[in-house]
Amino acid sequence: MRLNSFGENSALMTKLARLIPLLSFAAAWPAAAQTTASWDNSGNGMLKGTYYFREVFYITGDYYGDLSRAIALYGNITFSGTGTYSMAATVADSNSSFLQSFAPTGTYSISASGYGFLSNPLSTGDYVFGLVSQQGIFIGSSTETASGFNDLFIAAPVSSPAATNATFKGSYWIADADLSSGQPLYAIGALFQLNPDGAGNLGTVAFSGYVGEYGSTAVTSTLSGVKYSFSNGAANIAFPNSSSALVSGQKYLYISPDGNFVFGGSPGSWDFFVGVRTSSGTPNFSGQYYQAGLDEDDSSLASGYGVLDTYYGALSASGNTSVGHQRLDDVYNSSAIGYTYTEAYNVKSDGTYSTPFMRYAVGAGGAIRIGSGIGPFLGINVALAAPSVSDPGSGVFIYPSGAVNAASSAPFTAGIAPGELITLYGARLADSTQIAPSVPFSTTLGNVQVMINGVAAPIYVVSPGQISAIVPYSITSSIAQIQVISNQVPSNTVTAFVNLSTPGIFTVPAGGTGYAAALHSDYSLVTTAHPAQIGETISVYLTGLGAVTPSVPDGSAGPSSPLSNTTNTFTADISGTTATVVYAGLAPGLAGLYQLNVTIPTGVTTGDNTLGISGPDSYNAEALISVGASSASATAMAAAPVVRKPPARAPRQLRNGHAPDFKVPTSR
Repeated sequence: MRLNSFGENSALMTKLARLIPLLSFAAAWPAAAQTTASWDNSGNGMLKGTYYFREVFYITGDYYGDLSRAIALYGNITFSGTGTYSMAATVADSNSSFLQSFAPTGTYSISASGYGFLSNPLSTGDYVFGLVSQQGIFIGSSTETASGFNDLFIAAPVSSPAATNATFKGSYWIADADLSSGQPLYAIGALFQLNPDGAGNLGTVAFSGYVGEYGSTAVTSTLSGVKYSFSNGAANIAFPNSSSALVSGQKYLYISPDGNFVFGGSPGSWDFFVGVRTSSGTPNFSGQYYQAGLDEDDSSLASGYGVLDTYYGALSASGNTSVGHQRLDDVYNSSAIGYTYTEAYNVKSDGTYSTPFMRYAVGAGGAIRIGSGIGPFLGINVALAAPSVSDPGSGVFIYPSGAVNAASSAPFTAGIAPGELITLYGARLADSTQIAPSVPFSTTLGNVQVMINGVAAPIYVVSPGQISAIVPYSITSSIAQIQVISNQVPSNTVTAFVNLSTPGIFTVPAGGTGYAAALHSDYSLVTTAHPAQIGETISVYLTGLGAVTPSVPDGSAGPSSPLSNTTNTFTADISGTTATVVYAGLAPGLAGLYQLNVTIPTGVTTGDNTLGISGPDSYNAEALISVGASSASATAMAAAPVVRKPPARAPRQLRNGHAPDFKVPTSR
């Protein structure tokens, strides 16, 4: 395959010219759906009043994944509504035998979408990044810390009037992750139901789950005579102490004002649980959701170690398929990564469904989903409906969560990268639909401009509801401010984090699910009827691979001689099997597109496989590649979007090599 022929072949140019408009105009973004000084804080009012919260910190101390320290911080946090908070909290620290009082203050910034961060109460200079849901619940994690810890943070408004024994009733699914032992070998993940009767009784509780040392073998246990009692709007659950039970001992439970979401954990240990109230009928899990969670990946225990990670992000669910993003951090990586994936789901009449990695339960109205890991992938996940967006009804308007990768349609929490083709969704963005007539793309099209940090971006297409433009290569600050100017009228400004890379694979059909837009050496499309062959090198088309060398002017076509290579290093895998990347750079003759030439490795299963693309701060496992048997006419397996976790990383130098300096009190 001659790389420079891609810029010269008219048949290829014609196919991609047809493909790009289709991909750029995927289904419209739903209307309802780092330095920090320049972040949008117009949503600060989403956090106001007194909340119950719990944050658990995990510090890994060796190459086996054992914890050297863990801290649970819980109690009340009061948000001012204008960007400051105060806490009245209790600290349970594995370095101390006493519970201690703690009353820190801090700041927060929340954007119009609900996405933002608050200063970490225990670690100076770090932030808890996360999102405020439709229910007013904040979920997040300090993924950008350089101090070498993982954490999970949840805060929900205190009910008024306060919740009582009588108001806590119904049926709840609870997902619990317990790392209190400090060792991956004894990590516990459990899923169970609570049936409070409104009179302080939970009765008999049956647990099912997994323990690290038992791998994928399920474990069950039962406790009888379980009681609960409320005080000041929070519950104390008294599980009988049992060495054989998956869950036992005292637990504090906090409940959302509508009673549909619960969370909490032990007052003296480092577990975390989340729960959702169930309802009759099959809930409709659809729309945009904000998510957070923790994973204890014990799939490598045979090699002597486990990997803990924590994350926050978002997902968009529709038609039994979701496109998700997690900003994910583990201490064996030098920095957090953006993980983008697709996941098939089919919610049953009882609100539950499973994937290869998690058991899920969806609550009343489909607004809340909780998840419990399936061994050896332990952990918990919570997904909450995103807040609705009110169209002002006039003026040029970008939806607050409407800046997304034009290829993958990954949620806006994925951020952007220099050179990426992004799509902005909104209202009254342009008078009519217009497509750039030629390359290089102009920075003005149909009397419309897109400004990113004050730099005019090359525009591919405009329409009243969406715009596709290329992020200028000069945008290398940690935060981008994006604004549309239509007929000299400026829109609102939305902010996004800037990454080194945010790979999105173009798919057929468009939208980030299904098959990758990939070509054989004869420029024909890789399909189930014409699959890729083992040993064949195919060309995959993407965006979001970041900086290139030699550089090209914004909006210009990729050169064919010399080729413009990515400055970031990218690797690929086919369903986990490493594939050789022959070329990573701009697609010659095309603007806004990157090209990866990937050789299909031996050992790949015939049929549909997940294509994984790894960058310096990213991993994309959205698209499928159909791989043939011994001939191109081999029949492929039925297509089904799948989800994989990022590839396991073997232990290496722990980040920073020293323990975090937490601001915990030193006396009782």
